Amino acid sequence: MVTKELHHVWGIEIYTTKEVEAVNGTNVKLKCTFSSTHPVSPRTVTVSWMFSPINSQITVRMFYFQEVPYPPDQGLFKGHAVWSGDINGKDASITLHEVQPTFNGIYICQVANPPDAHGNTGETVLRVVDRVSLSEIGLLAAIVGGSCGVILVLLSIFVAVRFYRRRQKERFTEMEIDEYIKKEPAVCSPAEAVHLTALEMEKEVGSLDDQESKPSNGDDKEEKGLGDGDDEDDDDNDKPKKMIK
Repeated sequence: MVTKELHHVWGIEIYTTKEVEAVNGTNVKLKCTFSSTHPVSPRTVTVSWMFSPINSQITVRMFYFQEVPYPPDQGLFKGHAVWSGDINGKDASITLHEVQPTFNGIYICQVANPPDAHGNTGETVLRVVDRVSLSEIGLLAAIVGGSCGVILVLLSIFVAVRFYRRRQKERFTEMEIDEYIKKEPAVCSPAEAVHLTALEMEKEVGSLDDQESKPSNGDDKEEKGLGDGDDEDDDDNDKPKKMIK
């Protein structure tokens, strides 16, 4: 009977950004995170940052961490490299302050967490430039354009809401007027008021015409007086005359 033995392979995985671009005189963070099969703590984890100038075979240690950070106290990176990681968070990043063109090169991150002492390394190429690249300018333009677009959308929504509210107010006003007319039969619409006014004017014109066609009261009285006189004479003639003795 053959017995197979299981061998546990210890290892650590490191993750870095392949290429970073920074403007001359600014600060840049070199990110380095890791994963380990063994519990991590500042007491067990060690971090080493190595630097290799471009087109050079020389590699020098420029930062070290073991329980506490050990920034460089001499050389090119003195006063420029600071610790910005968190071992408990599996972060071994550093930050370079006021980068210079001489900082161009390859930065190598090495992490060990015994017994995870073997594994890959992470490399980052840093390029220090005098001004922002076109990609970053395009990104900035996209951000500004997006902000303007959001403002225009919000402004359009505001105008639409104002217009909708005004239309609703006008509609409610018309409904209130209609309801008031229904409740008050004496109230008429403007069109009906114009029609009634025209009818009243026609009546007034007709009454004036009738008055002009009728004879005056004085003439009536004279004619009536004349008529009455004639009647009285006729009555006197009809009465029998007294005989004179």
